[in-house]
Amino acid sequence: MPTSELLSLLSFGEGGWGDELLKGALLTVALAVVTFPLGIGLGLALALAQRSGGRVARGAAQVFTWVFKGLPELLTLFLVFYGAQIALRQVLGALWPGVVIEIPAFLAGVVALGVVCASYASEVWLAAFAAIPQGQYAAAAALGLPRRLALRLVIFPQLLRVALPGIGNLWMVLLKDTSLVSVISLTELMRATQVAAGATKQYFLFYIVAFVLYLLIAAVSGEFFAHLERRETRRREGRA
Repeated sequence: MPTSELLSLLSFGEGGWGDELLKGALLTVALAVVTFPLGIGLGLALALAQRSGGRVARGAAQVFTWVFKGLPELLTLFLVFYGAQIALRQVLGALWPGVVIEIPAFLAGVVALGVVCASYASEVWLAAFAAIPQGQYAAAAALGLPRRLALRLVIFPQLLRVALPGIGNLWMVLLKDTSLVSVISLTELMRATQVAAGATKQYFLFYIVAFVLYLLIAAVSGEFFAHLERRETRRREGRA
């Protein structure tokens, strides 16, 4: 096929697949952006429960982390999208016969990828907690700061600086894991690429385009987290 015809397949508008690929890329980024705070926040809660929670909270956090680190991400996605949907239908159907419950694919993707991200994020936070000298806790206590206030004003800023490289790695992993939601018919970048390649039979062209788009998203993300790390380093050196 001539180069001009190949390029026309990537054009926007009728006859081209540029619109679909762009929408897929935007959905990939949107899914990751929505999921990431859930995973990081829940991971921090799990780490706090394992460090300072009671026996029940600590055990529940450890089991949660162990389960979702052990399960394949694809199986977790199926359990949320299909299993949770069936369970909700059975429970709500018993209360309100005839009710129809459907979990949106986007929400299922957010929940499934979020709990997997949280299980790994908890390990990142725990490692960051371990890296903070015990003297910081003693200094906060000596100032008379309540535990929650000490965590927010003294510990968390240092915690974030230590955890930032690991958090950046989790974001990169999450970006790649978003491709899994194509199996539940959510048209993110990978799904849009598969549809375009299958319709045109130009597999090499569209997978190369997807390759470039993923690399661009990863490059921008990497630069963003590198900027955050440099800023935290300058802030620390300024206080020294």
